[in-house]
Amino acid sequence: MAREFKDPRSPHQKIAAEVRRQITRGDLSPGSKLGSTAELMEQYGGVANTTIQKALQMLKAEGLVEGMPGKGVFVRQHAQQPIEPITFMKPADPGEPYPWMTEAAKRQQVGRSQLLNVEIVHPPVEVAEALELEEGEQALLRKQILFLDDQPTELTRSYYPLGLAEGTQMLEKKRIRGGTPALLNSLGFPPREFVDELSSEIPTEEEVIALELPKDMPVLVAFRVVYSDDRRPIEVTLMTKAAHRYRMRYRMPV
Repeated sequence: MAREFKDPRSPHQKIAAEVRRQITRGDLSPGSKLGSTAELMEQYGGVANTTIQKALQMLKAEGLVEGMPGKGVFVRQHAQQPIEPITFMKPADPGEPYPWMTEAAKRQQVGRSQLLNVEIVHPPVEVAEALELEEGEQALLRKQILFLDDQPTELTRSYYPLGLAEGTQMLEKKRIRGGTPALLNSLGFPPREFVDELSSEIPTEEEVIALELPKDMPVLVAFRVVYSDDRRPIEVTLMTKAAHRYRMRYRMPV
């Protein structure tokens, strides 16, 4: 006999989830008008007016729908889009901007980054293990926020072995033309392979503030290890992405 399990979420959360999925998968296209409150109440089993309003408020906070007085509630041109990690792995050519900016421009968007901090730290255990550091060994942390069309979409925390960072611009609290991958490549450490581990997680307070997340919005976390020649780890990055703005796309030969 199949186990019984009931959805523990409140009615408005379940309704918002149904409408959200229709929007993100294209069944409700930008500009589409949602049903009236009365129609939505009937569609979802005769729920109360307040339940529908709470569901719509969640979707408005996520930027998926907008209300137009006297006309109704319409689906917005939302920003969730597929991003292919492989397109960002090739280091920028000398003098060229960070690939985040160039790839955004190809999509008629404006990409930018904001460097938050640069410091020498004792990294988290999984980072130290991935970088093959000795017990108690420190690493360089560079933390930044990436924006698309002025919307914060990714908080990145990148860790580097101090042996690679010493005597370079990486230790300075300023952005590097082309990004750290371009600098490491120029120093003789080209990226040869990267390994991603993806997880969906509940955001920390830092992530909610940095990414301006709506209430109860999960985040997509990618734990990436970048290897150079002889499979030497040169970077570990935790990329926390706003789930309602991001979709990951991978192409793999079979």
